[in-house]
Amino acid sequence: MKLFQKRSGAILIMAFLTVGVAAQDKQSGFAEADGKLEKKREKRKKKKVKLPKIDLSHWKVTIPEGQGKGGAINVEPPEILDYANNEVLKPYMYNDSVSGALVFYAFPSNATTANTKYSRSELREQMVPGDNNTNWTFADGGVMKAKIAMDEVTRDKKGKYHKVIIAQIHGRLTDEQKELIGQKDHNAPPILKIYWQNGKIRVKTKELVNPSVSAKGILYKEAWKDDKGRNFEEEVGFRKFNLEVKVSDGKMVVSLNNNEFFVYDSPSIKRWGIFENYFKAGNYFQSRDEGAFARVKFYELSVKH
Repeated sequence: MKLFQKRSGAILIMAFLTVGVAAQDKQSGFAEADGKLEKKREKRKKKKVKLPKIDLSHWKVTIPEGQGKGGAINVEPPEILDYANNEVLKPYMYNDSVSGALVFYAFPSNATTANTKYSRSELREQMVPGDNNTNWTFADGGVMKAKIAMDEVTRDKKGKYHKVIIAQIHGRLTDEQKELIGQKDHNAPPILKIYWQNGKIRVKTKELVNPSVSAKGILYKEAWKDDKGRNFEEEVGFRKFNLEVKVSDGKMVVSLNNNEFFVYDSPSIKRWGIFENYFKAGNYFQSRDEGAFARVKFYELSVKH
């Protein structure tokens, strides 16, 4: 009887220990599972934070903030590199870390650049950071690539979306050319304007009013006029699209999604080679309607010369 009691006690003790170990194993299993779950959550959080693939070290930005016509604020390198912490830039140029885009916001403010009535949140290429005086010619060549999407844009009274210029090649007079025609600034016409217009990508360029104009006469803005413009067939709407602009001596090619191509190699383009140029990209808003605005997303932007 005593032997049975001893055996029974031993069995009870072993059972108790077994249950205790099992409980500990279960608890450690829960802890391990919780740890793995937490790591997965952290990984998901990290994956959700995306940044645009854009190097801003060779760009300055103009925003719709400042004092009147010609008083729009510009931010150049190196200050532009810290745009996420710049209180002046934050409302107009900021990261969408969910989609991985750099957002440009613009509306019809009173702050514009000197030669326009429209406001912008737009980048201007600077081959030498902080310097507007070093630019390129078509003979030098250049390629700009961008992945873009229209995020949001208002409509006019007729129900059509407001137009936005999303990319440009702008002309610039040299010091000698400026003095030759007695112009107060270096501004020359934009040889290229690319619009987002009612869900389509529209391309406009310049052509000579008189193809036989003199070498001096060609420097005047009045020597140039807008062409009729062309729309790419594909409707991009509010989806992402890829844009590429490639220039070489006497030639300019604009492509959409590497599928449609506009080639410009007219006598006017060939004579454009006298001007210096620089790329522009962003949100040049084409309306003065009250309450109007647009947001443009840039996921990628690069320039090569």
